[in-house]
Amino acid sequence: MKHANDRKRTFLLMTIPVVALFFAFNTLPLIKGVMYSFTNFRGYGTYDWVGLRNYIDLFQDGRVGKSYLFTLKMAVAATIVTNVISLILALGLNSKIKFKSTLRGMYFIPNILGALVVGYIFNYFFTYIIPALFNTTSILASSTWAWVGIVAVCAWQAIAMNTIIYISGLSTVPEDVYEAGSIDGATGWERFKSLTFPLIIPFFSINMVLSGKNFLMVFDQIMALTKGGPAQSTESISFLIYNNGMAGGQFGFQSANAVLFFVIIVAFSVAQLQFTSSKEEQL
Repeated sequence: MKHANDRKRTFLLMTIPVVALFFAFNTLPLIKGVMYSFTNFRGYGTYDWVGLRNYIDLFQDGRVGKSYLFTLKMAVAATIVTNVISLILALGLNSKIKFKSTLRGMYFIPNILGALVVGYIFNYFFTYIIPALFNTTSILASSTWAWVGIVAVCAWQAIAMNTIIYISGLSTVPEDVYEAGSIDGATGWERFKSLTFPLIIPFFSINMVLSGKNFLMVFDQIMALTKGGPAQSTESISFLIYNNGMAGGQFGFQSANAVLFFVIIVAFSVAQLQFTSSKEEQL
């Protein structure tokens, strides 16, 4: 009995500091952010309560609406590109090829690098290398095509982790399933569609949810590549919240934006999970 009590006490002593740190650096800032969203706080000095005015103004602000549209477009495009390429890579790396372990290590390198470092490297690449090779202007200077560069950089770095998850899923598929499929004449695309993909749907669901959430919160790549330009055409919600909230004196207003954004991300993730779960049940 004493041993059991000592064990419980040990686990309690291990848990309390972690919970305290989580509350101090996560929960408490969230609560304060929600509180500031109902004020006209500028990030310094005094402030007054304004009720729901910030939330009402959000739906009347054209710049906020534009940032939401851009972020959604970028997140959907990057999620699709990342998962398509990741799945193709995983299928290749899971097959019986030479230097498989070496190739797995090489493709994971982008994930090790910091997002800002990758962003600045690609900034140089898009600004100087590509224009010099093809005698064109940088796509980052085009309000029409700058978002494509951001999608490319985000996908390039995210593909590594998604590929690992897909490889983990493919390793769980029993070989006898493929043997039975071969007897039935399933090869190539038919084998993937009817055998492989239905069995890795849970891993596909995880990748879709994580990719969607991460790309909706894109910040570092935009900071390094465009800083929201040209003409605010690549201003994501996270960048707008940071730029106008921290430096623009709109702390209260952007706190309301952050709260709304949090709700949207949660709703988006839940909707994705429900959709993929329904597809999993059908299969």
